[in-house]
Amino acid sequence: MRSLIKKFRMYWALTKSLQTGLLISTGLAGYMSARCPVFHIGTLIGVGLSLYLAIAGSTVLNMWWDRDIDSKMKRTQMRPLSSGELDPAEALRLGLVLSLFGVGLAVAMDALYGLIVFAGLFFDVVIYTIWLKRRTCWGIVWGGISGGMPILAGRAFGVGAIDSIGILLSLGILFWIPTHILTFSMKYYDDYKSAEIPTFASTYGFSATRITIAVSNVFASLAMGISAWAIGATVLHLCSLAILSLILLTLAVISVFKPTERMNHSMFKYASAYMLLSMALMAF
Repeated sequence: MRSLIKKFRMYWALTKSLQTGLLISTGLAGYMSARCPVFHIGTLIGVGLSLYLAIAGSTVLNMWWDRDIDSKMKRTQMRPLSSGELDPAEALRLGLVLSLFGVGLAVAMDALYGLIVFAGLFFDVVIYTIWLKRRTCWGIVWGGISGGMPILAGRAFGVGAIDSIGILLSLGILFWIPTHILTFSMKYYDDYKSAEIPTFASTYGFSATRITIAVSNVFASLAMGISAWAIGATVLHLCSLAILSLILLTLAVISVFKPTERMNHSMFKYASAYMLLSMALMAF
């Protein structure tokens, strides 16, 4: 029994549950933005399950591919694969099975929905992780595109097509990604340097990276605000979203003019809360 629990914990660690959960919330919000109130709970569960399997699968595959660089970074040295605790072949099988079932379920639910879910997985694993991550700091753009696929998929499943609102929501995620990723790469600058992973901070410097984050926040806030207005959000919802965006922009501006490690960490933490709360507003 203990061995099974230990195995489950290792598998769970490979899926990066918090990151996966955040992406699932965007997909559910995209669907509910078109179908709220939701009358078919089974369909909503199907959306959540298919997204979980596909996102978790792609995350496991990423961890499998990156196990060599993870072993070079203090932050990731104790992960199941980089520490040698879990057999790489076993992790590869897990990632492929989860991905196959996730995309398969998505396709069975709707062909367009399944195609977008697959596109997200392909951009994340093949384009970003395997091809670009170790070559250029601009790989995060493609990582951002993959991050925007769950909400686009959910919206497309809800309306039966890719519409302008779905694209706007996806762009909101794309422009939000730098706040999440770049603040993280500055916090663990030495780790990424030791693993020889190019980041904005190592390529363009910290000042340029902070300005990039601030500009991205402006576009992310605009995309989210316009999307909320387009789906018919109430004045209360719009004002709430505006306040959330204002806090995000304020933190970004302060980090540009008065940069500190504490401010960088605060913005990283708030970025996740901002996206989660924004998705709740979009959904309800």
